[in-house]
Amino acid sequence: MTSARAGNQTQRAALGSARHASIARVTMMNSRRFPVLALWLVMAVTALVTTGCQHGPATVQAELGEARRLASSARVQFNKAADGTNRAVMAETDEASIAFARESEQSSSLVEHDVAALGPLLRGLGITSEVAILERFQKQFLEYRGVDREILGLAVENTNLKAQRLSFGPAKDAADRFKAALTQLPASLTATNRCRAEALVAEAVVSVREMQTLQGPHIASADAAAMTALEQEIARLEAKTSAALSGLRGLVEPSSLAAAQGAFDQFKGVAAQIVALSRRNTNVRSLDLSLRVKPQLAAACDDSLRELESALNAEGSKATR
Repeated sequence: MTSARAGNQTQRAALGSARHASIARVTMMNSRRFPVLALWLVMAVTALVTTGCQHGPATVQAELGEARRLASSARVQFNKAADGTNRAVMAETDEASIAFARESEQSSSLVEHDVAALGPLLRGLGITSEVAILERFQKQFLEYRGVDREILGLAVENTNLKAQRLSFGPAKDAADRFKAALTQLPASLTATNRCRAEALVAEAVVSVREMQTLQGPHIASADAAAMTALEQEIARLEAKTSAALSGLRGLVEPSSLAAAQGAFDQFKGVAAQIVALSRRNTNVRSLDLSLRVKPQLAAACDDSLRELESALNAEGSKATR
């Protein structure tokens, strides 16, 4: 019995070896006969395995995490950019305006960088609703950036602020020197001419002071017609001052009016600069855009980014179930 069982086992082993050899021969024959087909099958299997690894649960979670990070970063940088623009508009010096404008531009560039990286990532994940939200934001941000660049360009010019400084500084100094030069004239005159001289001096000094007071409303005005009316009044007062000085020339030595005339000429030159700067109205225009146009555009952009963040967080919850 033992001898028979051993014989059967030997026979089965021989049959198995023959079967394996036969399969090997068939495989070799098929691989020689269909080499392209064999290679294609290997490549197809490899591709399937690789694809399964790339888009497995762990990879999807990682890509969703990166998408959430980019969306969050874009929203943070967007709000930093909007705040930087506001500070550039409200800054009181050229240096501060330029620094805040630069910060705003840098943050806006980071938003663009995050969005550029986020688009392909969302499309690769195949989450079409989030892609649609991102595309909506991109259109909104494009419109926002147009207004934002205009605001920043105006803010850094600071023409109204510069006009105000000229009015409170050089223009006031010239007006004060004009008054000081004129008020000492009547003392050197005879009683006959003194009253007339005092009246002309008062008229000239008051006219220059009135011109000073009109500079403030001109600088603050956003209306072109209102500024034109102010300029016409300033021109009338300037002519009135010149007429008073001409009257004084008939009462005093011309050389005694030299200081007053020099101060008045300087005042007129500074006043012309003030009007030109005020006409540019960059601070008024940038503030108007910041208060009237920008808030709605900024709110729409922020709403889209917030919606995108919420949608991606929801996708993350689905992927873990």
